Amino acid sequence: MILRSSPASPYGRKCKMSAIVLGVMDKIEVVKADTRDANDSIRKQNPLGKIPALILDDGTVLFDSPVICEYLDSLAGGGKILPKTGAARWKALRLEALADGILDAALLQVYEKRYRPENIQHKPWVEMQQDKVQRALDHLEASVPAKVKGLPDIGQITLACALGYLDFRFEGKWRAAHPKLVGWLSDYEAAVPAFAKTVPHD
Repeated sequence: MILRSSPASPYGRKCKMSAIVLGVMDKIEVVKADTRDANDSIRKQNPLGKIPALILDDGTVLFDSPVICEYLDSLAGGGKILPKTGAARWKALRLEALADGILDAALLQVYEKRYRPENIQHKPWVEMQQDKVQRALDHLEASVPAKVKGLPDIGQITLACALGYLDFRFEGKWRAAHPKLVGWLSDYEAAVPAFAKTVPHD
């Protein structure tokens, strides 16, 4: 299989970390994609031109990260990082959605500054996205997710990627007001070696 991604993508990191945790990374070749290049084949592989995208052996392309991670979980037998049923499943999916939302809002801030000249950047839009991140972090600080026991679930994996991305692109400014989350991430990093193996970079 081929995973189209980039070294800086937090969603790509989520897929790579999941693959490592599940023991299926040896079945995947990571091929860098440039979503800004009109000639990059990612636009044919995923009509949205987004990463990550997973190309299966039969040519089928899966996107985006929630779908890819669920597929990887199925390859490993199912129910590994994504509980099959019951309260544990909805808890993991809810945390995944919240952490993906943090990433969505963080990326919109990055893109606003990356793609718009400073004189036309819309400050209220950036502030609205940052407010989403702040509210989510405050919510998580008040109700810190469980520590990893055994394999992390998809919610924990996604949250680790989100906090790692805030360190990567926002200088870790989130840390000062969220000591419990800082502790959670430290425990996660110690319990999940795949976190260190997938550190993002430009």
